[in-house]
Amino acid sequence: MAVNAMLETLKKEKLVAILRGVPEDRADPVAEALIRGGVRLLEATMNTDGALDMISRWRQRFGDRVFVGAGTVLDRRMAEEAVAAGAQFLISPNLDEEVVAYGLDRGIDVWPGVMTPTEIVRAWKAGASAVKVFPTASLGVKYIREVRAPLGHIPMIATGGVSLDNIRDFLEAGVVAVGLGGNLVDKNAVREGRYDDIEQTARRFVEAAR
Repeated sequence: MAVNAMLETLKKEKLVAILRGVPEDRADPVAEALIRGGVRLLEATMNTDGALDMISRWRQRFGDRVFVGAGTVLDRRMAEEAVAAGAQFLISPNLDEEVVAYGLDRGIDVWPGVMTPTEIVRAWKAGASAVKVFPTASLGVKYIREVRAPLGHIPMIATGGVSLDNIRDFLEAGVVAVGLGGNLVDKNAVREGRYDDIEQTARRFVEAAR
């Protein structure tokens, strides 16, 4: 998928599900539950045991039902491993221009983590099609509004602290999408195998985003 096409998918769907620390034997049913709930972008973080296998397996198992990406991609080596496993987009908590360039060369979106206006502009100039403003749990909605005043032309993803109570606030502040981790994929629900609960939570987030 071309870079611009993936960005359009992100803008349409408005959320990315982040699976971090999910045991590999529960990752597939969790992913299934999220997809049943309407989620279309799944991110397996590279610091999760078995992340590369998850990415490869989900690409084969779910086909065009979902787009699969890698998260916590800290450097080019990790980017290469993720792409080799089948990642369709790359997300990181940091800005590494080498990772952005690698993605551009292969037509794969890289959405790097940024916090300051300087980092946001650097990422954009490096070729990122969107940036992940992180950690928004600490920065808050007001920060998003303020930083988007001069930088509203740069697509931003809010990640960290997004909940059902504030997701609309972030979207109304101008982000194109949000990244959802523990508030979407509840660790207790995963441990107890309550996949129907995960599906229902996903459905509520999808409805709130749309």
